[in-house]
Order: sequence, then structure tokens, then C-alpha cells
Amino acid sequence: MEFKLNDEQKEIVKAIREFCAKEFTPELALEFDQKEEFPMAIYKKAAQLGFTSMRIPQEYDGQGYGVFEDCLVVEEMCRTDPGLGVAVSLGNLMIPDVLLKHGNEEQKKKYIPPMAKGDKIAAAAFTEPEHGSDITRMDTTAVKCGNEWVINGAKEFITNATTADTFIILCQSDPSAQPSHRGQSLFVAEKGMCGLDATKLHGKMGIRPCVTGSLSFADLKIPETNVIGDLGKGFYYTLELFDGTRITVAAQAVGMAQGAFDRALAYAKTRKQFGQTIINFQGVGFKLAEMAWKIESARLMMYKAAWLYDKEKPNPVATSMAKAYSGRVAMEVTDDAIQVFGGYGYLADYHVERYHRCAKITELYEGTSEIQKLTIVNYLMKLQ
Repeated sequence: MEFKLNDEQKEIVKAIREFCAKEFTPELALEFDQKEEFPMAIYKKAAQLGFTSMRIPQEYDGQGYGVFEDCLVVEEMCRTDPGLGVAVSLGNLMIPDVLLKHGNEEQKKKYIPPMAKGDKIAAAAFTEPEHGSDITRMDTTAVKCGNEWVINGAKEFITNATTADTFIILCQSDPSAQPSHRGQSLFVAEKGMCGLDATKLHGKMGIRPCVTGSLSFADLKIPETNVIGDLGKGFYYTLELFDGTRITVAAQAVGMAQGAFDRALAYAKTRKQFGQTIINFQGVGFKLAEMAWKIESARLMMYKAAWLYDKEKPNPVATSMAKAYSGRVAMEVTDDAIQVFGGYGYLADYHVERYHRCAKITELYEGTSEIQKLTIVNYLMKLQ
């Protein structure tokens, strides 16, 4: 399968590349990494240009593209800077996708346009302190009380936890369901609701401008109009959601790998040792060659998963392969980039160490690489 960008897609890449070159400066990248602060002003600029709403339909103030075009944007953002790229690309994380497929028209009109325009930030609360990747089990409960649902529990490692205005929460709404995941439901909550508390996590290894936190719910009252889709379908909606969001994580990984490679290649062409540029030494040149083919392979896997999602139907195996492989490539390539720089690569001012720190998250969130392997193995077991 050959992937060739059409003229419109090429223009998207050109536009986002120009935007990132202007807004994601090395100085700002270091500043936000050190402060662990969400780049709100940059995010709003990106949103105004449509870069954060690529796959939101135009009727809800989005751009009306697919996952493929979204991945083009995400890759370029993370190529320019991994921390700022992840933060900006995840500003409306997951919520538009869930509401577009399963929300009612009132929910769509209320929540999606403000996120598309960059006026609101989104957060999806799935992961729990005791269960991690195992979303078949939920300690967070939702109990019906009159025309409201009362939510109690906690979530951990939630992207945008302290900056979000709108939250999607996965809860156990039927404690008697067997297996338990058949009794899970999704709810929409809003910042400022009594009983919802967010705490910022500090000291992350990477993607520091992308704020991560903990959420706690103490008798959080949600109107029944804020139930998303059908009761008891939350687990299935979430798995369906991951089929798309995991592809964009693969795009993050490819972008990080490419960005680190760009810097390593430029350095190898100019750094002189023993009377010649270091790219002439096979120990460096061959390393760069291997980095290049790994990135190209990962990009094609990511493109394939995105193309299948948009043109045919979501393919969980293609998605899992793309995410797991791209994450591993990002770790290997960013590590090799540091090696090309030698001692300078260990310093923040040369930036490649930040790419390596940020790359690790692509093997962890939206389902660890081990979870992706489970999906692939389950597929292999069914083959004749």
C-alpha cells in the first residue's frame, strides 16, 4: 500500500510546519519544560488556525478531516518539540470523539464547538490508581439518585486534569454486572462542579508542558442528561475510542523520532573530529542510516492504521502494531541521537535529551506496549 499525500494534505503539513517554526521556539520549549506549565497562549493560537480540531466536523466548528490529517499535524508538532507538541495536540483529548459518536445533539452542540475553537480544554478520566491499564475494573462508582448520578472515586495520570473545563469519566454504574465491564458507563462533568477536585502531578520524566494530574470525586452530582450514549456501554465506547487515539500517539512517537534525527543528522554533518565531519565515520553514519529506516517504517505503519480508520474501518491490530512499534522506534532513535551528539547530547541546550525523555510516554499511555501486544496476540490466535 503506497501513501502519497495529496495537494491539500501537503498544504496542511506546510502550514503546521510554519506555525511550529514560529511558535515552538527552542527557548520557549526549554522554558515550558522547566516550568511544567501548559502553553495556553500557543494552544489558543493553534486552535484558531484549526490545528487542534482537524477531525471535528465543520458543523461543530472543526476542520472536517480524518485521523490521517490529524496525524500529519501531530507528527509535525512533536517533530518541532515533543513537549509542546504533545501538550497542544492533546488539548481536546478524546471528548469530541466520544460525543460525536455517542452523544446526543444537545451534548454535541454544548461541548464540542468551544473545544474546537480552543475556548475549552478537555480531559478523559479512565485510568485508576489501583488498576492502571486494566479498565475492565472500575472502583469509581456512579449511583442513580433521582434525576442525578452521584459519583465517588479517583482517577490517576489524567492528561489536562488541572487545566480542563470538561471531563469524561468512566464509572461502574451497575455493581452487579457480570463481567463487571458490562456495567460501566460514561458521564460528562464540568470544572467547578461540587465534589470534583484536581491535583497536579509534578516531576514527570517528559512531556512536562502537558499537565498531568489526579482527580477525586466526592459525591459529585451529575445530571442524567450528562450520560453519554447508553448505560452499560462505557467500556465498549472506550475501546472504540482507543482505536483512534492510539494512532495519534504513534504520530507523536514518529514526530519525536524524526525531530531527534533531524538534529543528530545536522550535527553529524557539521561536527568535526580527527579532521573530518563525524558523519564520515561508519560508527555514526551507519547509526543514522538505521535511524532513518526505523522512522520510515514506523511512519508507514502509522499512515496505514490512520488510512484504514478513515477509509475502511478501525483496525485494532493495525493500530496496536503502529503504536507499539512507533513507541519503540522513538525510544531507540532518540537514544541514538544523544549518542551521536556525545556529551553535548546530555545537555538540555542541545534538546535531544528532551526528545528521549518525552519519547518514553508513547510506550505507556493510551495502553502500554504490553497491552498492544495482547491485542496482536489475540488476533494471531484466531488465524487459521
